[in-house]
Amino acid sequence: MHRYSWALAALSSVSPAVVSASPIVSRTPSYVSHPDRLDGVKEAFQRSWDGYYKYAFPNDSLKPISKSYDNDRNGWGASAVDALSTALVMKNDAVVKEIVDHILTIDFGTTVVGGESVSLFETTIRYLGGMLSGYDFLKDGPAKGTVNGSSVDYILKQAENLAGYLSVAFDTPSGVPINDLVFNGPDGPVTANETTNGIATIGTLILEWTRLSDLTGDPKYADWTRKAEGYLLNVKNPEVGEPYPGLIGTNVNVKDGTFADGSGGWNGGTDSFYEYLIKMYVYDTERFADMKDRWIAAVDSSIKYLASHPSSRPDVTFLAAYNGAGPDKLNFVSSHLACFDGGNIILGGLTLDNKDYIKFGLDLVEGCHDTYLGTVTGIGPESFRWTDSKLGNLTNNGPAPASQADFYAKTGFWITSSAYVLRPEVMESYYYAYRATGDTKYQDWAWDAFLHINATCSAGVGFSAITDVNAPNGGSFYDSQESFWFAEVLKYSYLVQAGEADYQVSADHDNKWVFNTEAHPVKVKGKPI
Repeated sequence: MHRYSWALAALSSVSPAVVSASPIVSRTPSYVSHPDRLDGVKEAFQRSWDGYYKYAFPNDSLKPISKSYDNDRNGWGASAVDALSTALVMKNDAVVKEIVDHILTIDFGTTVVGGESVSLFETTIRYLGGMLSGYDFLKDGPAKGTVNGSSVDYILKQAENLAGYLSVAFDTPSGVPINDLVFNGPDGPVTANETTNGIATIGTLILEWTRLSDLTGDPKYADWTRKAEGYLLNVKNPEVGEPYPGLIGTNVNVKDGTFADGSGGWNGGTDSFYEYLIKMYVYDTERFADMKDRWIAAVDSSIKYLASHPSSRPDVTFLAAYNGAGPDKLNFVSSHLACFDGGNIILGGLTLDNKDYIKFGLDLVEGCHDTYLGTVTGIGPESFRWTDSKLGNLTNNGPAPASQADFYAKTGFWITSSAYVLRPEVMESYYYAYRATGDTKYQDWAWDAFLHINATCSAGVGFSAITDVNAPNGGSFYDSQESFWFAEVLKYSYLVQAGEADYQVSADHDNKWVFNTEAHPVKVKGKPI
């Protein structure tokens, strides 16, 4: 049963997609706040939190149908820490205090039994990022005074504690960290026996660890991640690892920092490396100008070499992946995860005053919007493919399977993985598109997506991942509500409908905050841009 009568009524009234081009402004757009929509998102947050707090807290994730829990992030209360910045944005003081009280009790040196394998990447973006964001809000930010000062100070201490346990990851011959750690042993955390690491898991640490250094005054955290990042910015073996200027491979050898392959793109495993290139420039333009330059190279190459239009819908734009250089090495596959790309390119366009980047980013947002429009549930799939309109009959450019030929003819993609696991990336890109243009159609698209997610994924005492976005009622439930539902989907759903605040993305070179890849806002260190 879907519990929100307001949502079902609203769902029937959402207008079809607006097809006119959005304005690309050279001045600050005007924004519209929708209190009724904000109330709807806050209600979804509260219901999700209440189910989690009653049946899963202080464990990691709620199983909303069986009213149980998973410890999929080591048993430190991932959903609580991930929810903190969203509760702060929503000014939900009661939940903020519950989460802060929990953070004060976490022993990051020990995991639950069975949860000994710790991901440096996931722990950084969820736990470390969540605590640093909470600290920035509570110490001297918009939520100052919500909880007592000693508790706020201890949040930063807990971030230091966690980083201390994770720091063994950087103790390698090259300084390229090992992602997977093993806790609970007699000698404390140790690294797994891994010889490579991926560029997303290497390149999506620098914001959080640099912020920790800037807050504590201890440079070692920033230094570790900056050294690791250097292997991605200056590829030692470009004949293997950099098939296009600025676009690099996926796996890096821990021993010496060379690349093990030349496959990549903007999908999972590589995605947030590119995301953080421009975000570090927003964080501090003086220290991270080199990352901005690498982002420009990557985006220019993506526009030149990876931009693709489906043969059945040449009006749609996606980014291809690649397995080396050349048209015959392109892989016409994308994913819900990759749909952050439009928003990130829009952010770069705003930051650099480049209207071409903004326009291209908006085109990508439109393509991801089409993946939502094309399915029975109104939600986009986990992964999809298409046939490129210009490449011709090469072996890497095959047709849609017969079972989806009609679907492809209409939508411009066919589904290769039909699940929806409460991912945020499409909502995220709607947010950036709206903040760049002020065009309220992006608010409508976000609200439409939120309503369809509510109608399909509402389950038990929360919300659940589903098996098939192109089946009635989403197929069946996975009985899983991961922590990023709190951190990302609900936050972006809220912010895109909200009014002005210091932490909102600015189109007027006044970004005082920057969002990590888990949607945790942290204060910028340099001059706002």
